[in-house]
This record gives sequence, C-alpha cells and structure tokens, in this order.
Amino acid sequence: MKFYIIAGEASGDLHGSNLIASIKTQYPAAQFRVWGGNKMKGQGATLVKHYKDLAFMGFAEVAKNIKTILGNIAFCKRDIKEYNPDALIFIDYPGFNLRIAKWAHHFNTKRHEMKIIYYISPQIWAWNTKRVYKIKKIVDLMITIIPFEKKFYADYGMDVIYSGHPLIDVYHKFKADDNFKVSNGLENKPVLLLMPGSRKQEIKKMLPIMLEASQKLPSYKLAIAALNSIEKSFYKNIIQNKSVSLIFENNYQLLNICDLAWISSGTASLEAAIFNVPHIVCYKGNEISYQIAKRLVKIKFISLVNLIANQEVVPELIQDQLTPKNLLLHTENIIKDSQRIKNLYNHQVVSKLGDGNASHKAAQTILDFLKPY
Repeated sequence: MKFYIIAGEASGDLHGSNLIASIKTQYPAAQFRVWGGNKMKGQGATLVKHYKDLAFMGFAEVAKNIKTILGNIAFCKRDIKEYNPDALIFIDYPGFNLRIAKWAHHFNTKRHEMKIIYYISPQIWAWNTKRVYKIKKIVDLMITIIPFEKKFYADYGMDVIYSGHPLIDVYHKFKADDNFKVSNGLENKPVLLLMPGSRKQEIKKMLPIMLEASQKLPSYKLAIAALNSIEKSFYKNIIQNKSVSLIFENNYQLLNICDLAWISSGTASLEAAIFNVPHIVCYKGNEISYQIAKRLVKIKFISLVNLIANQEVVPELIQDQLTPKNLLLHTENIIKDSQRIKNLYNHQVVSKLGDGNASHKAAQTILDFLKPY
C-alpha cells in the first residue's frame, strides 16, 4: 500500500514521522512519498519537497511568492498522479493542502482510487469556518488532535475521529540528557529559552526583540532553539556578539532544563506546557498580513494552551505589543505566578490531550478505513 503525505512545517514533519512509524509497525509493507522534512525521511519515506522551501507566512508573503506556490501546486498534482498512491494524507497546512485535496476529490470522480485523509485538522475554527463545508465534501476521513475540534465539526454535521494529541507520546518517550546543561554551557544559572519560530520571516522580526529584552536579565543563561533547516549564519547575523547558546534540533532537551521561555505562537507553546515551562507566547508578522488576519480571526487567543484551557493561562504579545519592555514586564509576572500557571497546565490543558498512543490510534484508524489492504 502506498501513501502520499503532505506537511508544510516542522511540527507536521514530527507528527508525520510518528504516524509513518506507527503505520509501518502495523503494516510493514507500507510505502511513503512525502512533503515534509528530515524526520519523515528518517522513517524511510521518500522526501519530495522539504518544508523549508514551502514556508510562506501571512497574506503578504503568499502574494509575493504566488508564482512559486502555484508552481509547487502544479508539480504536486503531477507527482501524485505519477506515484498513484492508495491514500493521500494531509497534515494541517491548509492553504496548500485544501487545494490539493479539492483537486484529488475531482480527480477521484473518474478513478475512485485514492482515499483523501486529513490528519491534524486545519484550524478552520479560527477564521472562515465555512471551509468546513468544503472539507465535508472533499475529505473521506478527518482525524483531529485538539479536544474541542470534535464538537466543532459535529456542530456542522461532520463526524470526525479524535485520536488524542501525539505530543503526549513524544513526551512519554523523551529521555533527558543529564549532562545537557554542562555540555552546552548552561549550568549554574536559571535558563531563559528563546524559541523564535521555524520560518526566517518570523525569526527576523522576533529574535532581535527577544535578544534586546534578554540583555536586561543578567541572572539568566540564554539559549536559542534553532533548526537545521536554517543556516547557522542566519542566526549569527542576528545574534552578533551577544552571549547566548545557539542549540540546533534539541528542543525537548532545552524545554526540559529551562526555567522560562519566550515562544513563537504555534506547537512549541503546547510543548512548553507539557514540559511545565512558564512562557510568553509571541507573534509579530508582516503588518499588512496582520491587519487582514485581525479582521478575519474569530478566536479570543492565538495560543493553543489558552484555547484548550478556554482562558488566559500564558500571556500573549501580538504584533505591536511585542516589545522588549512588555517582554520584561510579563516575564516578571510569570515568575511570580509560575505555580498557578503550572497548575493550570496540568488541570486545564495536558489532562485534555488524551491518554497516549495517539499516533498508533491514528494509524489504526487509517488502516481500518483502508481495508482490505
């Protein structure tokens, strides 16, 4: 059986790799062709496109790079036709994936072969909720990982499967490196972790602000969570001569040893909650994109932690609010409030993410859906 998986960012690559591993455990003959990253490639998948070449964030960036995006869409359609998979699996990344899913649905009207599966729902509940009608029409199976999404889809008459969140499995498998602090020069002081995101655009906008604020906290050692998909020189040009440890592809070891974190909005905020790290969620993007999004988005929070808890557990500094002064002010507050924050993590967030084996459950759901195979 052949699978074609499309993920457009680092978190999708992580979840896709765990899904591939779980499918292979239950069906060893499975073959995979993917758009993703090194983690899915490490599970034996054939990597077609790396997510670093797909990372366009915001309306303005998409408009600026529309020729490249349309070229990727056309190439993807040709590649799927040639590979002829039994199932297409889409992981979040809605701007691209919903286009391909719509095309695949119409393509299937003549062939009736590929099953269209969405694993990790796009966050359509945040804005343009009417897209749920398109999803109902073109997606054969939807598997969600956020607890409130099952009710959201049910309100529109769509039955989806909630598998639990795969980050719980990742956390349970995590093994701490007892020498990590010493080997990275982070011993003898508390550690402030900077996680400025996975795209160059967001790193350029947020990391300088984070670094400026961090210089006012001499009692902390500083560490930056960096990605191998972004060259070291890119980070170095922003860091310049500031004293900070630049650590690549070791986010969980960093979250395990840090005392506080400043984190770009996204999956990393939920990871920090699972690791019990008080943090501030940050977002700063293109001004035009932000103004458009501001008028479209219908949710109270941008952080998954706050959305799942349905209350402000961690502060959010968005666009013009993200300043060195505000970072320092809210850092002082979360230090004082750290125990309350950790209690809310445990009772209002992590407890809602399922009891584990999420990737296995998702894989089993997919294989059962595809029987006979």
